[in-house]
Amino acid sequence: MPAIKYLSPEWTAEAAGRLRSQLTPEQMKNLTSSMLTIYHNCPDGQERALYYRIENGTFTEISVRQEPFPQVEFIISGDYEVFAKISRAEIGSRSALMNGKLRLKGNMVKALSLASIVDRFNKILSEIPCEY
Repeated sequence: MPAIKYLSPEWTAEAAGRLRSQLTPEQMKNLTSSMLTIYHNCPDGQERALYYRIENGTFTEISVRQEPFPQVEFIISGDYEVFAKISRAEIGSRSALMNGKLRLKGNMVKALSLASIVDRFNKILSEIPCEY
């Protein structure tokens, strides 16, 4: 598979397909939540966000958004390069958050309890051949 431009419509479609096919509702602990990862300093100078909606452990929507952003349970924001490193599995999301490379809006205790689920889906995303 050739490399796909990170956060492009093709990447988003590939990510959605892989997450839906490789994670069962049980592996996702039948989670219902929504999350927005806001990317600052994208290569083209724009600010973008990756929106995830999960219902009963199934990804119902994954999309790249620009402002105005939808209301969500969790907002995680940081530099594009930090998210790219997480997507390449070079750093973990929990360590990036705890080291101040990412900022969280939402219930920190719940977010930390869900970190293993996020790491699970980040591992799947890291397998997509990307051009960053």
